This record gives sequence, structure tokens and C-alpha cells, in this order.
Amino acid sequence: MIDETLVNLSRLQFGITAMYHFLFVPLTLGLIFVMAIMESVYVMTGKVIYKDMTRFWGKLFAINFAMGVATGITLEFQFGTNWAYYSHYVGDIFGVPLAIEGMMAFFLESTLLGVFFFGWDRLSKVKHLAVTWLLALGTNLSAFWILIANAWMQYPIGTEFNYDTMRMELTSLSEVVFNPVAQVKFVHTVAAGYVTGTVFVLGISAYYLLKGRDIAFAKRSFAVAAGFGLASILSVLVLGDESGYTVGRVQQVKLATIEAEWETTAAPAAFTLFGFPNDKEQRTDYAIKIPYVLGLIATRSINTPIIGIKEIIQQNEVRIREGISAYGLLQTLRGGDKTETIRNQFEAVKDHLGYGLLLKRYTPNVMDATESQIKLAAKNSVPKSTPLFWTFRIMVGIGILLLFIFVAAFYYNAKRNIEGKRWLLKLALYSIPLPWIAIECGWFVAEYGRQPWVISEILPTFLGTSSLASNQVLTSLIAFVALYTGLLVVELFLMFKYARLGPSTLGTGRYHFERNAA
Repeated sequence: MIDETLVNLSRLQFGITAMYHFLFVPLTLGLIFVMAIMESVYVMTGKVIYKDMTRFWGKLFAINFAMGVATGITLEFQFGTNWAYYSHYVGDIFGVPLAIEGMMAFFLESTLLGVFFFGWDRLSKVKHLAVTWLLALGTNLSAFWILIANAWMQYPIGTEFNYDTMRMELTSLSEVVFNPVAQVKFVHTVAAGYVTGTVFVLGISAYYLLKGRDIAFAKRSFAVAAGFGLASILSVLVLGDESGYTVGRVQQVKLATIEAEWETTAAPAAFTLFGFPNDKEQRTDYAIKIPYVLGLIATRSINTPIIGIKEIIQQNEVRIREGISAYGLLQTLRGGDKTETIRNQFEAVKDHLGYGLLLKRYTPNVMDATESQIKLAAKNSVPKSTPLFWTFRIMVGIGILLLFIFVAAFYYNAKRNIEGKRWLLKLALYSIPLPWIAIECGWFVAEYGRQPWVISEILPTFLGTSSLASNQVLTSLIAFVALYTGLLVVELFLMFKYARLGPSTLGTGRYHFERNAA
């Protein structure tokens, strides 16, 4: 039988590691582009203040980058340590984008980071600017390949199951790379990173303006962050809408549970603005709905219905029964009977094999599953709606608030009276944590919304673990939490320290920036 404690601890360890890691990634993605814009202005205008701005924000970037690397490496190792069967089953596909990321992007980032810091006096202005932009490209390439791997877990295409090897095999790299989920996930994620970087710069610059120090430096940093941040938050919202459309096409289970759509209603579906999903009774209490909105977002039409959770469960029950047939035929093939008739029968139902494997949680022999076990597996084939419903709305609510902040920041900066808007400066300062909260919510929606699958409709999560004792995973989990919490405390200490010191950490003096303001 399945060791549920082992499965839950393995999931918890990977989830905590991933969430720690993604505290560092979005700031890396966003801050490097802000730095590249600042250095571009320096090269075009020759104003030294923009060079100093690039160097100062680069110091904070380096601290964050180091922590991201430390957490990211151990995250990838967990596929081998905690998820050995997963790695065996899909390693031929999943390992490809991760290997390309390491060779193409990670080494590029790591090499250019050193050139960025030690090349100021050794390279011409244009060559150093090229290094900065290549560093920005490297961070985005890294995110691109990792998100391709993750998107394949969400929507596995370009692959097929080989019953001889009992593994998934790659059939089309182009389909994996151009996976529609990967495309929207990449642009949405990097745009969220740009928002994180700009909110970070905006908030710290607002702190300097509130304190009345390093005014020229702070105003210019604030202006760059306001402009790039406004473009970024608009991109996040637009691309989030596109993401919703993609989910509506290829991940109907996730869409239904995010929106707590229990019934399949006449199109176009209403959007539930507020309510209390009741997973036990399969209804949403005190629901406040906006007509047509969900249907327009998820289907781009007024006549395409959104399948409800109850109907999805019924469909999954049918697929589980087909999966039992697929499992039985697979055993026949593995037993040596590979006649054309058996192969053809298996080909007809092999896409349902994963649903048959869901029964492994309830019985060691899928063929012996009872009616009650089949119905229980069907009911548990969709994730709980309540956590997804609320985390999604927290994410969207933060996005709308950040849009307001960036619009106000851009407007008052253009009016050249930002120093007088202390309410906005305080709001920008106190909003620094918001992008991280929204991003963590977004990743929760993406990953929890895929459950109970580690590879959607192919491999259940509980079958992907390694053959470990629960106490081994618990020990490593405690060690990881202690280590990463320590790293996070170190990063926060260094970030607060250098942010409070401000541009004076460059050794050029506070008034240097005032003289170069013109």
C-alpha cells in the first residue's frame, strides 16, 4: 500500500524548497532589467549618476542572485533524492529542458555576473552594457527552460508511453518547447518578476525620498521603476487573462476548481467575485457573481460552456474504468502476449492508463478495484476548490492594487511633484512584499491545481516518490527549513543593511549624486 506519510512529507519538502527558491528568482528577473535600463541611459547620456545607480542596485542584485543559486541547485537534486520513480518514468523528457537550462543559461548568467562586477574599468561603456543585457537575457533563458519543464508536467504533449520500457519517451521536442501552457506561463512569470524588481526599486527609492536623502539618485531610480513597472504590471494583467484562456482550453479541472464551478451552466458562465466554496457539499455559499465574465475570459466566446466539477468527476469515473482496462492489457503485454490484437486494444485505451493508476492508492491490484474505490478515486481526481479559490483571488487583488500604485507613481512622477505625495511614497514602501505574496499564491494555484497528478493525467503524485523511510525525509525537511530560513535571514539582513546605507556604499559620497543630477 501507499505510504501516505512519505508522500506528504516528500511533497511538503519539495513545496517548501520551491517556495523558498522563488523568493529570490523574481527579484533576479526584474532587477537585472531595471539595471540594464539604467546603464543604457548612462551610455546614451554620459551622466555618471546612472552608472552609480546601476552599480548600487547591482550590489543588491548580487546578494539575491547568490541566494537563488543556493536554493535552486538543491531543488533540482530533489528529483533524484525524493522523486526517483518520477525521474525514472519521465526523465527522458523532463531532463532535456533542465540540461539545456544548465548549459545555455545558468553558465551564461554565472560567467557574466563576474564580468559585470569586475569589468567596469576593464571594458568600454558599450561592451559593459552588452554584458549587462546578456546577463538579463541569461536570467530569462534560465526561466524559459525551467518553465518549459514545469509546463510539460501541467500539459504533457510531444511524448508517448512505451510499454516495453515502462517509461514515457520524447516524440517531439518542438511540441514540448512550444507547449501552449509553457508560452503563457513563461511570459506571465517573467512579467511578474519585472513587477517584483520594479516594486523593490520603487519602494526603496520612496524610502530615500521620505527621508530626504540622496534625492537625485532616488528620483531617477523612482522614475525608471515607475515607467518600467507600469508596463510590466499591465503585461501581467493582460497575460494573466491569456493564461486563463489557455487553462480554460487545456486544464479544465484547474479552471473549474479555481472558480468553484460545481455545475456545468449555460454559456457564458458568470465569474464568482466572492463566496465561500463548500467542498463537502459541492456548492458556494453567499456567492456574488458577475454575469458573462468567466465565460468571456476562459473561452473567448458567449456560447462555449465551462465544464463543472461534478461533470468532470463523472467523466473521470469513466476514464478510470477505461484505465482499468488499459492496466489489464498492459499486464498482458508485459507477460509476453504482444499479438496485434492486444497491442491495438492497448493503443485504444492507453491514454487512460494514468486514471487506472489512481486506484493504486486504494488497492494494490488495480484489476480488483471495487465500485466504491472507483467512485472514491473519481471524487479525489480533482483538487479541493477552497484553497485555489482564495489564493487566486489574493493574487488578482494584489495585482490590481499594484496597478493603482504604478499608475499613480507614473502620473505624479511625470508631473514632477512626487516628493510632495508622501501618501504614495509610503504606499510604495509598504507594498514591497506584495509581489512576493502574489507570486507565491500564483505558484500554489499552478501546482496544487494539478493534483492529484505529478504529470497531469499520466502519473499520480503518490506513485512518483523514492523508496525512502518517512523519518529520512522528515530529517532532511527539518534541515532544509533550518538552512533556508538561515539563508533568508542573512539575505534580509544584507538587503536591509545596504538599502539603509544607500548609494554611500559605493564610496562616492552622498552629494556626488546631487552634483550629477543635471
